[in-house]
Amino acid sequence: MNQIVRDNKDKHQTTESLAASLFAEVLIADQLSRNLISKALPRGMQISHFSVLNLLAHVNEERSPAQLAEAFHVTRGAMTNTLSRLEWAGHIHIRPDWDDARRKFVSISPAGRTARDAAIAAFMPLIGDVVRDIGAERVRTALPVLRELRLRLEGGD
Repeated sequence: MNQIVRDNKDKHQTTESLAASLFAEVLIADQLSRNLISKALPRGMQISHFSVLNLLAHVNEERSPAQLAEAFHVTRGAMTNTLSRLEWAGHIHIRPDWDDARRKFVSISPAGRTARDAAIAAFMPLIGDVVRDIGAERVRTALPVLRELRLRLEGGD
């Protein structure tokens, strides 16, 4: 009986240790990749700005500020700040909802698309080098696990 309890305890500690190692690596990789990308972004552009521009370019349709805040898991206030800076820079257009004047819609401007493309051109060679160094096959093998981790953290089992 004591052996079974000990085995279960060892498995539990192993799972906890594995989880701690996984999250430590993810957090450190996140920080280092953000530093790498931040240094390569065009002057004045922050990762949050690039992320919004990238999403708008990818979906190629308008989004409300609330939808954008939800997509990035930030408060509406934080998203409003990011959108204000992007609008000031001429990278997005914000228009009222013609059916409900209380709502707004955000779209990427031609200047925003150009800025997003410039940002990608600046940091993609750096990321490409990392993938080449690790090996494309090893990265392909890691992607499903990372994707599942993200989905579970988002609550989307």
